Amino acid sequence: MDSLTSLMDGFGTALTPINILWAAVGVLLGTAIGVLPGIGPAMAVALLLPVTYGLDPTAAFIMFAGIYYGGMFGGSTTSILLNTPGESAAVVAAMEGNPMAKSGRGSQALAAAAVGHFIGGIIGTCLLVALAPVVADLAVDIGAPDYFAIMVLAFIAVTSVLGKSRIRGFASLLIGLTLGLVGMDQMTGQQRLTFGSLHLSDGIDVIIVAVGLFAIGEALWVAAHLKSGGDGAIPVGRPWLDKKDLKRTWKPWLRGPVIGFPFGAIPAGGAEIPTFLSYVTEKRLSKHKDEWGKGAIEGVAGPESTASASAAGTLVSMLTLGLPTTAVAAVMLAAFQQYGIQPGPLLFEREPDLVWGLIASLFVGMVLLLVLNLPLAPVWAKLLRIPRPYLYAGIMFFAAVGAYAVSGEALDLFILLIIGLIGLAMRRYGLPVLPAVIGVILGPAAENQMRRALQISDGSLTGLVNSPFAVTVYAIVALILAWPWVRKLLPARRTEERAEERV
Repeated sequence: MDSLTSLMDGFGTALTPINILWAAVGVLLGTAIGVLPGIGPAMAVALLLPVTYGLDPTAAFIMFAGIYYGGMFGGSTTSILLNTPGESAAVVAAMEGNPMAKSGRGSQALAAAAVGHFIGGIIGTCLLVALAPVVADLAVDIGAPDYFAIMVLAFIAVTSVLGKSRIRGFASLLIGLTLGLVGMDQMTGQQRLTFGSLHLSDGIDVIIVAVGLFAIGEALWVAAHLKSGGDGAIPVGRPWLDKKDLKRTWKPWLRGPVIGFPFGAIPAGGAEIPTFLSYVTEKRLSKHKDEWGKGAIEGVAGPESTASASAAGTLVSMLTLGLPTTAVAAVMLAAFQQYGIQPGPLLFEREPDLVWGLIASLFVGMVLLLVLNLPLAPVWAKLLRIPRPYLYAGIMFFAAVGAYAVSGEALDLFILLIIGLIGLAMRRYGLPVLPAVIGVILGPAAENQMRRALQISDGSLTGLVNSPFAVTVYAIVALILAWPWVRKLLPARRTEERAEERV
């Protein structure tokens, strides 16, 4: 009841005209920047930090929250229309959203994403209000073996469902894990795969890898096939969801927050793991197996709802524990420190107006995001009518700008080109790109958690399975790996197959 009363006070702060204005500015800026490949919400918040020096802290954080949610929607827009994610949380949207766009259903995919973001964000923020103390306690109790088990689950789940071959999926994952090894070993200080370059000692930024594999790789692949495939415009389609689409999307919309919120709240979480797991879950539960890989709308609705709920979960760890679980949360933590505010258990007591105003502004931002972006779905979809040579030339330009902006080093452009050529080769030989990206994102973190667990157990492998949570996760991993063989042995499956043969 105290939380509800405090939330009402927060709405009193968030619904002032000036704060509504800052929320709208944040949503619009976040969407616009998220649309540009490689320039995600984390970079947007970082670039705007100096601009907010003169702002009231509450107004600044309301705008940052709008940028966060708007950036996630903008990232899914380019994922769906151009197969080039604006940020890492939007990677999964490309899997089914882009085939939908190519088949003339780009507006439907964008509408499913927009409504999914709204529902996931509203449910996630409600959970933030109600469950923040409980989730914070659970997050504190999770140890290194549990983190490592979760990451292994993400690796196996993604490589097992993408592409026609598990071998190709694991090969792609190996590429990503190798790229993630580049840099300095955080525990020993040893240089790995740096080739004597000091610039590479910090590793390859995940933005450069994601943009290289997706944006540059896709642009080069399209350029290589323009002569044979032509460059005609792709049809846009109707700008709304019909009853059939709604029937297929409402369950994924509601399942998304169940997966996304807990993963967003735990340290070392974020939106990458839950969106991949949501994609896997929806594919398993779907009754339209033949559409997956060709444009299944559930593959857009579920992960996008999951990503938005994960963003709300991210704020749990940041506000209650001072632990950022994503790049955006890390930048926002720096912004708190800039104003002399330290997030943690006492933040709700010391800065109630700021915290509850920020949480209330999330509801306002969700409504603004839906109202502003849903009517723009057909407008965004018309990007597909731009001649492809000009369109992909623009993508390469913005991709290069985004990569250069990471550290301002010309070497990053060379690395971007190399990774883009790797992305081209992966498309040529049928290797899915997603396992490589998740390998880069989670590989270093998985290595650190594994080594911590082994250090605690004095090198014994039992240290990786010394908790019920880790054992449960590994059981799920074993089930995923064995499922193709188990499915063949199921009597019901055989009966269905025989019935289909008779028909």
